[in-house]
Amino acid sequence: MMKRRNALVSLMMLVLAVWGSPLTASADSSTDDPAQKFIESLAQEAVQALTAEGATRAQRVERFRVLLNENFDVPVIGRWVLGRYWRAASDAEKEEYLDLFEDYVVITYVERFDQYSGEVIKVTKSVSDPGKDSLVFSEIHRPSGGEPIRVDWRVRNKSDIYKIIDVYVEGISMSQSQRKEFTSVVRSNGGKVAGLLEVLRDKIESLSN
Repeated sequence: MMKRRNALVSLMMLVLAVWGSPLTASADSSTDDPAQKFIESLAQEAVQALTAEGATRAQRVERFRVLLNENFDVPVIGRWVLGRYWRAASDAEKEEYLDLFEDYVVITYVERFDQYSGEVIKVTKSVSDPGKDSLVFSEIHRPSGGEPIRVDWRVRNKSDIYKIIDVYVEGISMSQSQRKEFTSVVRSNGGKVAGLLEVLRDKIESLSN
């Protein structure tokens, strides 16, 4: 179970399954649902950008960062992940935290990029409520066979611009998992956001070397 859980987490976050592994999009292109089309298009774009032969690590990092910011609402996710400690942080801490959060997500999942190959993502359906978020359901099929991994995407529409605000892997919210981890770090540092910032700096530096 632990090995399977680690594999699921590696598939990603806000995460973030598309970003962690080379994927081939497979879905019913006849759908009229814009949120579903958004996820289908994103999968295709990720394949083209992140699986190009000969790409250097620096190029993959930059491509990942562009895809992340264009398709995920990183500030919204970052603030939610920090939870009630966001209000306790100073303006300078908030600014640095959001920068470090983005760097942390990028460097973490680029490191995992080479761990997977040949997975296929199939978007199955979407559920939308007027004026509310849409939930897009998909499955990741592995070339080795076995049960597909369920990945659901919570998508928010702001003025016809779609952004992902959470990803659920087998029903587990990646944002919620990250929030628990960050909350634990802050609490262990006396409730100070500065302690989390230091941990993030160190982690980013170690993964960058």
